[in-house]
Formats: sequence, structure tokens, C-alpha cells
Amino acid sequence: MKKWLIPVILIVVIGFWAFNFKNTAVSLNEDVKKSWGDVQNSYQRRNDLIGNLVNTVKGAADFEKSTLEAVIKARSEATKPEMNINNVDDITPEKLEQFNQAQGGLSSALSRLLVTVERYPDLKANQNFLKLQDELTSTENSIQTFRIRYNEAINPYNKHVNRLPNSLISGLFGYSEKPYFDAEAGAEKPVDVEFDFN
Repeated sequence: MKKWLIPVILIVVIGFWAFNFKNTAVSLNEDVKKSWGDVQNSYQRRNDLIGNLVNTVKGAADFEKSTLEAVIKARSEATKPEMNINNVDDITPEKLEQFNQAQGGLSSALSRLLVTVERYPDLKANQNFLKLQDELTSTENSIQTFRIRYNEAINPYNKHVNRLPNSLISGLFGYSEKPYFDAEAGAEKPVDVEFDFN
């Protein structure tokens, strides 16, 4: 056999392996981008609904101002430009943690608003408010679903770029591990339930 044949075969095999790695990584990364877009769309839908909900609640003249201000402030924090991660390749564990905290703060303020509404029978009977509340509940469920799907899309991607021998060249093509959505801080603690029958 000629001496040059072995290096040529080796180069062809490595080339096909790199070509296959790149194509698979591109496909998996596109799945991650689509999933991240779905997450962002759900959060955007929630932000839009919150604006409508706040305007509806403002109509109740004696509604607690501090509760509304907390929701407005939390919404403002969650929609700051630095919280907007448009490019899935820019997501780092730190950025995802900040995003998660801001969205968690908004969820918490929104929960307090909805609990406070219970003390306002006229507002609870307002059809516009009830419709917005139902849409908000549906959107919260969608957010959870799309966060799960995002994590499911990241799993095969992370496996692909982290397994040997792929991990040897993933950095050369600009592919690195992506962070998962984790539970919000404090989710592991039991919920305090108080019944006030008075």
C-alpha cells in the first residue's frame, strides 16, 4: 500500500465526523432556539395581559395602591432590556438566573394582586377581569409547558456537544453547553397555608 493512502483516509474520516457533528449541532441548536422563542412568547403574552389586568383593577377606586405599584414595578423589572435574551446563544447560567428571578418576582407580585382582589366583590364579578384572570391562568400554564419543552430541547443538544469525541471540536464550531431552567428559588420550601375563617 502506498504511504499517502492512510493519512488521506484518516483525513476523510475526520472530515466526515466533523461534518456530521456540525450538521447535528445545527439541527439541535435550531430546536433550542425555537423552544426559547416559545418561552419568550409566553412571557410576552403574560406581560401584555398584566398591563390589561392592572388597568382593569385601577378602575376599582378603593383598591390598594401599593399592591398595584408592586405589580407595575415587578413588570418593569422583568421587561428591562437587559432581561431580554433574544439570542439563545447568549444565554449563560447567570443570565438565565437573573431572568428567572425577575420573572419569579413578577409572578409573586401578581399572586399578591390576585389574592387582594378577593376582598373586592365588585371587581371579582367584573366580566373583563374574570376573562383576563382566566387568560392569565392559561398563559401561566403555557409558560410552564414551554419551559419544560425548552429543557427537553437542551438535553439532546448538551449531550451532543459534551460527549467525546464531539467535545473535542464543539468549541471550534462555537457550540457550548446551554443552561437549563431550574426551579425558582425557594420552591423546595413547603407552602405556609393559613385558614382565616373570620
